[in-house]
Amino acid sequence: MTETAQDRWLPLRWVLVAIFSLLLGWGLNRLNVPAAWILAGIFTAGASALVSGKELNLNRHISVSARGVIGILAGLPLIGVPPGQLAGYLLPGLLVTFITLAIGIMGGMLLARAQQEISPETGILSMLAGGASLMPPLAMELGADYRYVALSQYLRMSIVSVTLPLVAVLFTPPGNAAHHSDEGSEFSWLVLGMIILVAVFGEKLGRLIKLPAPTVIGPLLLTVIIGLLLPGQLSMLPPEALRTFAFLSIGWICGGSLSLAALKVFARQLPATLLFIAVLMGGCALSAIPLTFWLDISYFEAYLASSPGALDTVLALSNEGGAGPVVVTIQMVRLLCVIILASHLPAVIRLIIRLFHRGHGA
Repeated sequence: MTETAQDRWLPLRWVLVAIFSLLLGWGLNRLNVPAAWILAGIFTAGASALVSGKELNLNRHISVSARGVIGILAGLPLIGVPPGQLAGYLLPGLLVTFITLAIGIMGGMLLARAQQEISPETGILSMLAGGASLMPPLAMELGADYRYVALSQYLRMSIVSVTLPLVAVLFTPPGNAAHHSDEGSEFSWLVLGMIILVAVFGEKLGRLIKLPAPTVIGPLLLTVIIGLLLPGQLSMLPPEALRTFAFLSIGWICGGSLSLAALKVFARQLPATLLFIAVLMGGCALSAIPLTFWLDISYFEAYLASSPGALDTVLALSNEGGAGPVVVTIQMVRLLCVIILASHLPAVIRLIIRLFHRGHGA
């Protein structure tokens, strides 16, 4: 099929992908599948790319705006953590973060050494726990293979999400469950306008002030600043339709660029990827033990606080089990550290390689 013929079918491909994405996303959402809309986008756009043999590229402006919405969502939890509470849990949070990042960095570097097709950036981003929806956009910014990163991240998140409830029921929750909801936030056209402006133009500000990974970090920073200035009844949380579109767009970006060659690379590394996921989960579970003594909390709370990702599932279980603020605070400390590390990844990798060669030479 010629290039012109392919272009002629492009609108129809997008219509079909959009329809099937909505249907599949709705079904997965009803089944409480984690990251339902992102997975729906990956599956449908990926099927279109594989069947047609041609990539399905999303408009750049839509792609930037979608990643901007992801940056907004990543910034929201950072607004709600009081500085005093954050300071009290900072050292325990850094301990959990160090263990998680060490496993992720070592696993990613080993993966890159074992397989020439995988760069160190790709390997590390695919193994970092926390902020799964952030990793593909960051991979795009850093020139990593965002297809491999997306497949690995959502495989990890799915495994963690499925196993978390099964493991959590083995431990006694602290009780006194407190159910919280964002439904009390007032709707404001002004705030909606600010959300759209941040999503669309946050990247430009990020590039202007030379932020790392500006497409994501720019909107994230603006969200935190605006969120702190807004009255308590207003929130920078994007409407559900906008969140859904952003998640679908991230899925379309990742799935639309899939090819048989990319899937073969992922399949070859699947055993190693699963092994690293198991090591990561085991390391985080072990790191929860000292937290119980250090902070005088239940293992249920410590396990959720140190869980490698699946934040939605973690917070849902925390809410149902009546866990204290330690869970969300430590998760937020780690998320912030992961974002900082990932956005400076090229410099971090150069430092690791330099230290390795220095130690090897010694």
